[in-house]
Amino acid sequence: MEPLYEEYLANHGTIVKPYYWLSFSLDCSNCPYHIRTGEEARVPYTEFYQIFGFPYGPTYPPTKHLTFYELKTSSGSLVQKGHASSCTGNDTHPESMLFEVNGYFDSAIHNNDCIRHIILYSSNSPCNEANHCCISKMYTFLAKYPDITLSVYFSQLYHTEAEFPASPWNREALRSLASLWPQVTLSPISGGIWYSLLSNFVSGVQGASVFQPILTGRALADRHNAHEINAITGVKPYFTDVLLQAEENPDVKVQAALEGHPLNSVFPRQSFQVTSGQLQPNLTLDPRVPVVFVLVPYRDLPPIHVGPSPHKPRNIIRHLNVPQISFQETGDLRKSPIGMPVERVEITGQFASSKEADEKKKKKAKN
Repeated sequence: MEPLYEEYLANHGTIVKPYYWLSFSLDCSNCPYHIRTGEEARVPYTEFYQIFGFPYGPTYPPTKHLTFYELKTSSGSLVQKGHASSCTGNDTHPESMLFEVNGYFDSAIHNNDCIRHIILYSSNSPCNEANHCCISKMYTFLAKYPDITLSVYFSQLYHTEAEFPASPWNREALRSLASLWPQVTLSPISGGIWYSLLSNFVSGVQGASVFQPILTGRALADRHNAHEINAITGVKPYFTDVLLQAEENPDVKVQAALEGHPLNSVFPRQSFQVTSGQLQPNLTLDPRVPVVFVLVPYRDLPPIHVGPSPHKPRNIIRHLNVPQISFQETGDLRKSPIGMPVERVEITGQFASSKEADEKKKKKAKN
């Protein structure tokens, strides 16, 4: 295998040029070392907030992309952690770098057959736009390594709204990627996963400061992401709804903060399966607005699926050109129009034969 990257030993891990021809660029502050491993992968808290939107909520527009990753064995033991940053000079996304043929992940698994699970924590969901083809590369990678499972957690959806010309391609690509379940899972970052990121990938955050409250703006965005990815893919994501916990909290201050939050009218207080709100792209959050002080305990990530799942359907049938019928019309197909009298007649063989005999008698009488 002829690798595309070059890797160098650093003080607390390694630094990697994802493409050996990259050089220092004035247009990109991270060039040429866009992949960093070990403790070199930690980023300052201010950078984490600006890119991931924690704890106040999403920041728009997303100018940079950052993806943290963990490579694990089938038992869950950590083999390597790291991050990949987007290249603003060459307009390249992190997933495109990591999943490139003969790229870093390809080489890592080729050289270490203990790796069975890849976990991505991305600031944005992967896209499939022509300049990046992130999901296409991920799809090709997973086809090459069918024993590898992939979990993708994201802070916000990337170009899936109708105002973006590439949204149909991105949504269809996300559906295709999600169809590989249980080999692939797509979920929003939520609950204790935020604390896992602070603990493992952010520098200068220690002790009690790791378990800071999840603010209302962030929790509402996580709920919105869960609803949207479920609507796009049809697959229920792994999701911790801290707002639901806040609503069940008897603390009056918590209730008042949640009800008085300006985004509460944007995201109705319902489970993510039935939420219909839309987050405005130009929305900014004021750090002084009321917050929901909910401390979510650190939890392990959901169980890793290794091998075929007994719950996965063996045969999947996709129907094309399905007529667009609303749910109400579907439920009313067997109902008669309102006010129209209906008479039900059961026709039996005896009834039919007697009816035919009567008709013959009438014809004879006429003749």
